Amino acid sequence: MQTTSPHQRDQDGVPVLKSASRRTGVRTRGKRAAAIAVVAALIPLAGGGIAQAAPQKAAKVEAKVQVDKQEVTVSVYSPSMDKVIPVTVLTPHDQSKARSVFYLLNGAGGGEDGATWNAKTKYKQYFKNKNVFVVTPIGGAFSYYTDWQKDDPKLGRSKWQTFLTKELPPIIDANFKTTKVNAIGGISMAGTSVLNIAIAAPGLYKSVAGFSGCARTSDPLGQEYIKQVVEVRGGGDMTNMWGPLTGAGWRKNDPYLNAAKLRGTKIYLTTGSGLPGKRDGLHDQPKGNALVWADLLIVGGGIEAAANLCTHQMVDKLNQLKIPVNVDFRPTGTHSWAYWEGDLHRTWPKLAKDLGA
Repeated sequence: MQTTSPHQRDQDGVPVLKSASRRTGVRTRGKRAAAIAVVAALIPLAGGGIAQAAPQKAAKVEAKVQVDKQEVTVSVYSPSMDKVIPVTVLTPHDQSKARSVFYLLNGAGGGEDGATWNAKTKYKQYFKNKNVFVVTPIGGAFSYYTDWQKDDPKLGRSKWQTFLTKELPPIIDANFKTTKVNAIGGISMAGTSVLNIAIAAPGLYKSVAGFSGCARTSDPLGQEYIKQVVEVRGGGDMTNMWGPLTGAGWRKNDPYLNAAKLRGTKIYLTTGSGLPGKRDGLHDQPKGNALVWADLLIVGGGIEAAANLCTHQMVDKLNQLKIPVNVDFRPTGTHSWAYWEGDLHRTWPKLAKDLGA
C-alpha cells in the first residue's frame, strides 16, 4: 500500500508516493509492483472510471512513486488512449544540471509480462552511474507501439505513437531537469516501432536504435512477422492496426518504404543470424530446461533469421539513399535477451555521444 499526505507533493503539486513499508529486506521488485499498483488505484480518479470518462484536454501526471534513489514510477494520463500509464524513469547519477533522455521500449509484451528490461537484464545497474534519464513506459502489449486505426476487441485502444511523440516527452521535460535532447531504442516488436516513431516526429529523437526488429511491414514477410505478434500471441486483429493488408496504412507505416524520412537521424541497427551462439546453450536456460532451450533454438532462431533478413534489406535501402547507418550483424545469436543486453552495451557509447551524455 502507498500513502501520501498534503505535504508529499512536488513543486507542481503532483503527489509523490513512497513505499509504506520500512522493513529490512524489502526488495525493489516489491516496491516497483506497488508503484504500478498505484496506477490501478488512480484510474477511477482520472474521471469517474476511465471507460466512461471524457478524455482530458492534455496529458498529465497523476502521481510519482519513488521506488528507490535511482528509480521513479510516473503515472501519466494519456488523453489519446484515455487511461493512466505507468512509466519507469531511471534518473541520472548526477542531477546537478540538465540531462538528456533515452526512451527504451520493451518488446512484444510491452512490459506487462515478465519479459522486460528490468527482469531480463541488469540495465538498471548498467545505467546507475550514467548521466541520462532512461524512460520506459509499461504497457502496449502486442500493439507495435503505433496508432491503431480502430479499437481492437482484444487489445483495446492503442495510440502509442501519439503517446511517445506528443504526450509523454513534454511530461518528462516538465517534471525532470532535461536538455530536451532525446534518443529512442527498442527490441523485437519495438525494434520496428522506434523507426516509425522517429519518422513520425522528425527532430524529436536525435538517434534511434533498433535491436532485432523488422523494418519491413507491408511486404509478405514483414506482415507474417507482425501476425505472429499481434494475432498469434496477442489475439488481436492486425487489420485494426493499419487497415487492409494491401492498403495505404501499411505502406505509410513501413520504415523501409519511408527510409528517406530518417535522413538526419542517427541510426543504429543490430541483429543476430538466428544460428545458435555462445549464449544459447542448455546451461543458459532456467534450471537447464530442455523444452525452453528447444523453443529458443527453433522458434527464437527462426524469428531472428527473419529479423536478420529485414535488417539487411533496410541497410541496403539506407545505403542506396546515402543515409548513414551503424549496423552490427552478429554471426550467431537467437531472438533473446542475452544478446539484446549486449547490443545495448555496445550501442550505448555511441548514443551517449549523440546525446552529450
